Amino acid sequence: MDVFWLGCAVVLGIVITPRAIARLRLSLAKHRSLQGHVRWSKRIAGMLPFYEFDESSFCGVDGAPQDVVTARRSAFAAMASRFRAKYTKTAAASAELQDGLADLQFTSRYRVPFQFSRVVRENLAGGSMMASSKGVKVTDLDGNEFYDLAGSYGVNLLGVDFYRASIEHAVECASDLGPTLGWLHPIVMENVRRLQEVSGHEQVSFHMSGTEAVMQAVRLARYHTGKDKLVRFSGAYHGWWGDVQPGVGNPIAEKNTFTLADMSRRTLRVLKTRRDIACVLVNPLQGLHPNANAPGDSTLVDSGRQADFDRETYGAWLRELRDVCSRRGIVLILDEVFVGFRLAPGGAQEYFDVRADMVTYGKTLGGGLPVGVLCGPGHLMQRYRDDRPADICFARGTFNAHPYVMAAMHQFLEAQQTEEVLALYEGLDERWNARAQNLNHELELNKLPVRVVAFSTIWTIVYTQPSRYNWMFQYYLKDEGLALSWVGSGRLIFGLRYSDQDFLEVSRRFVAAAAAMRDDGWWWHAPELTNKTIKRQIMREMLAR
Repeated sequence: MDVFWLGCAVVLGIVITPRAIARLRLSLAKHRSLQGHVRWSKRIAGMLPFYEFDESSFCGVDGAPQDVVTARRSAFAAMASRFRAKYTKTAAASAELQDGLADLQFTSRYRVPFQFSRVVRENLAGGSMMASSKGVKVTDLDGNEFYDLAGSYGVNLLGVDFYRASIEHAVECASDLGPTLGWLHPIVMENVRRLQEVSGHEQVSFHMSGTEAVMQAVRLARYHTGKDKLVRFSGAYHGWWGDVQPGVGNPIAEKNTFTLADMSRRTLRVLKTRRDIACVLVNPLQGLHPNANAPGDSTLVDSGRQADFDRETYGAWLRELRDVCSRRGIVLILDEVFVGFRLAPGGAQEYFDVRADMVTYGKTLGGGLPVGVLCGPGHLMQRYRDDRPADICFARGTFNAHPYVMAAMHQFLEAQQTEEVLALYEGLDERWNARAQNLNHELELNKLPVRVVAFSTIWTIVYTQPSRYNWMFQYYLKDEGLALSWVGSGRLIFGLRYSDQDFLEVSRRFVAAAAAMRDDGWWWHAPELTNKTIKRQIMREMLAR
């Protein structure tokens, strides 16, 4: 009997030990933050209690002295009065629309940390609607003009005037065929040829959004490798479908997705040793904030937001990742839906000197219209097996290759080859890095606790001293005529056609907004107020509920 149990133990050890080692490697390759532990992030998110500050406590939750609290209240009331006077029509129309538009209900509620949200919504309702755009400016329903720092979430790389003309041309170019779907407009031939050149791949497929393009890339990788596991990196965004958003925001747990640490030796070790990984999905935007979620002001509970970009270091990581994936037969997918064509004419592949197995594009590629594109080699793009006629891989939406979208895309792809647009890419990093450095110099000279970090024309704002009120900065920027997206100061997106004069005016307004916020007391600071003590304070507030 002893021999029997000893034999069982040996067999179990042989079977279990490799599995346990693989599991341990996987656990060690996760980032230590909640972004790396998606199941725990969902559990903790589900446990957070709702509570809010009312008008009486709103301005003093950080323990500021009474004179500072009084100054803040006065400043908040004055801003609310200005907003009501300036944005009457825009705010009224937005409020009416919000009753029926679920998207607007969500974005308006999550512009700031939830504890402050109701008071802000009731008093600083500037609205979410615009009437017109021209150059680098947008105008609301009340006639207020703003410099556009939102960039249409990355679409308006070449400026709204270019895309407006592209759409007008597209309607004219494709009018004979019109919105007839299923058949392809001849202009698709030219788009495919140009995308083959840009991506370096043999084949192309068109989709209605970047999310759909990523969905197909992952599906085809699984289909051709016969493996089911997807690796994504901590904090990266690849659209809102379940497999690539397994944490907060997805009501269903995804069992076939590994969320691992970006730029990590342990992650490479996992990729080198496991045999069930179909693909690795990379969003190059993470080079700005590795292992952190896309920044938004709704998470500015303290000043812990960090960002930094090192092109050489991140490029070296991508090339090493490329090498590991090649040796292990793992499909490397580069998600360029956001950054594609923003960094270089050949996209992130050219910018970082790396060649992915599959590349997805979107945003600006559509010439102002919605689009998603997947490019890859023939052996990965094929959706059927020659020797198994019933073994196929579905991936096609009704509006793919819409004639008007294809014609608008053609305008963009043609423009990318002109001397005028190519000139915009010359010295691009140097130009925008210098602009960021000059703005930071002005902020430092004025002793303002805010800085910008640049990833070419994509910027984020960080804060240099602990505060619970950094999220207020987006409203001071708006008060100075600078328009941001609903994530606030987390992401600024500039077009390539921002002139030096335009940017000087943006910088002047930026510094003026920061100075006003400081003078109004929102950046009051005591030595004992640290990011750690702020988080402890918030924990006590939650426990009290």
